[in-house]
Amino acid sequence: MKIMMTGGGTGGHIYPAIAIADEMKRRMEDAEILFVGAEIGMEKDIVPESGYEIALISADGFGRNLRANARAAKRVLKGRQQAKELIRTFEPDVVIGTGGYASAPVVSTAERRGIPTYIHEQNAIPGKTNKFLGRKARKIFLGFSRAGEFFRDPGRHVLTGNPVRSEFADLDKNEIRRRLGIPEDHFVVLAFGGSQGAGRLNREMVHVIEKHAGDPAFHVLLGTGSYYYNAVLSELAEKGIEPGENIRVMEYIHDMADLLGASDLVISRSGALTVAEVTACGVPAIFVPFPQATENHQYYNALSVASAGGALIIEEENLDRERMNNEIDRLRDNPARLADMRSKCASCGTTRAAEKICDTVLADYRR
Repeated sequence: MKIMMTGGGTGGHIYPAIAIADEMKRRMEDAEILFVGAEIGMEKDIVPESGYEIALISADGFGRNLRANARAAKRVLKGRQQAKELIRTFEPDVVIGTGGYASAPVVSTAERRGIPTYIHEQNAIPGKTNKFLGRKARKIFLGFSRAGEFFRDPGRHVLTGNPVRSEFADLDKNEIRRRLGIPEDHFVVLAFGGSQGAGRLNREMVHVIEKHAGDPAFHVLLGTGSYYYNAVLSELAEKGIEPGENIRVMEYIHDMADLLGASDLVISRSGALTVAEVTACGVPAIFVPFPQATENHQYYNALSVASAGGALIIEEENLDRERMNNEIDRLRDNPARLADMRSKCASCGTTRAAEKICDTVLADYRR
């Protein structure tokens, strides 16, 4: 079986595609899988590191600048031709798109050639690309049930959740803490804003660290993102705080599953992949949605967990040092509530999304 995966630009599109590909390879070792991504996306590095071949095409998005749009149009036309050639030479049996600029020409070209196409929408509010591609896709896999409101023909909808890597399943909190050197009875807060970081979250976490740096039973694991790393260290140094055993500041989090597994509380943005990983691990969360996200989709991602009782939402406009510290203290001082949130957060998660997607695609293929 030949499978073409397409999507990218951000980790939120790339990692679900890799998780689907991994599940396909687990079931069919001889499956041929080719990723198609954009020349300008993160996928050109992440996909090969995950062991898959990738072809890159010209792709871009459109904005309000007419001159920039004219250049983008040329890149899109070139990408369409490249997509046609890739599909002609690879001859996929199915094409699965996970969003991002590259997926549009690939999925639409495959559809026109009669090749079965599938899309996966990670967010509660779909992006423009998937709204367009969803008109004719054989199946639309949904990360959140709310997204189904934006696609026609509910009979084609399959609520799967968002695929996460296998390492997020069956985590042993005490074992992870032993490996990380964190006592079992300490309170651990994990905070991060994504690979590039989030300036506002980092600023608030500096206040949290300032308040708790002298408390050895309070651990902060802070992933600043590469852009903010040195600035955060400088700000802490100005306050006389040096990261140590209970304050760990990282430029990038390479072992997210372990850090989530060790944590009592997570503070983060609410991109689809983050919400999927947090709920798969069942960690109570304080979500601070990115306010500039398209159609405020991060708020609705977070709402799916908060409405079930597994998370709190603090919108950025309401964020200040007192609010964040107060919420943390209230949860730390109420173990029963924290345990209830953990259970309800876990009820929102799944580690079987990739399996459900592969079940559907392979069932269609074998008919």
